[in-house]
Amino acid sequence: MNLTLIRNATLRLELAGQTVLIDPMLGDPHSLPSFAGVSPNPTVPLPVPAQDVLRGVTLLVVSHLHPDHLDPAAIPALPKDLPVLCQPGDEATLRGHGFRDVTPLQDTVSVAGLTFTRTDGEHGSGEILVQMGAAMGFVLRAPGEPTLYWAGDTVLIPAVTDTITRERPDVIVTHSGGAALGGTLLIMDAAQTVEVLRAAPDATVVAVHLESLDHCFSTRADLRHAAQQAGVEARLRVPQDGEALTLV
Repeated sequence: MNLTLIRNATLRLELAGQTVLIDPMLGDPHSLPSFAGVSPNPTVPLPVPAQDVLRGVTLLVVSHLHPDHLDPAAIPALPKDLPVLCQPGDEATLRGHGFRDVTPLQDTVSVAGLTFTRTDGEHGSGEILVQMGAAMGFVLRAPGEPTLYWAGDTVLIPAVTDTITRERPDVIVTHSGGAALGGTLLIMDAAQTVEVLRAAPDATVVAVHLESLDHCFSTRADLRHAAQQAGVEARLRVPQDGEALTLV
């Protein structure tokens, strides 16, 4: 399995002869409004041209419709015949954008030899949770490949640790940028990512959704420092934008 972080939550996964693109945000810096009143978003450029991000993609996953996961630049650029897996309830919007093969990930879906099982998350807590809407993750399995748990836009909740215990993933992808609004975490921060590492002592954790948006306050350096302090740094990968990892 090869995993390439593009920027923020946008990933390319290459496994079992397929190339999966997750949550494409392809716009130029400052093409989206500010989320926290600090800077327009994204705050950094793509590491490669958008056409290189899309090259060879065979499946698209759109976990939800927030603009840092599917932005106005990505919608016209994506081939409309790509199979798309999405959050239940988002399929009508995606079809309205022209995508012709859209499947909501209700439970378990198999596509081209890849098996996706939906997992739950919470994109914040308290009153802001209603504003942020539903969150979705998934466990991905394919013959001869590591089992991957992509937690998605969620804070650390019992459903996350329950998934780790039940599914025993080899690789866990966390959104670890500490995004917050009004002091309320919307995704994991460095401390919660360390707790994931502790909950999964045999897994490699890949931390993404970092240093690309103005409401993300945990940095790559914060993650590495927290993991080192906890003695779990050997199992943490914090890729740079554009960096490819081989995971076994």
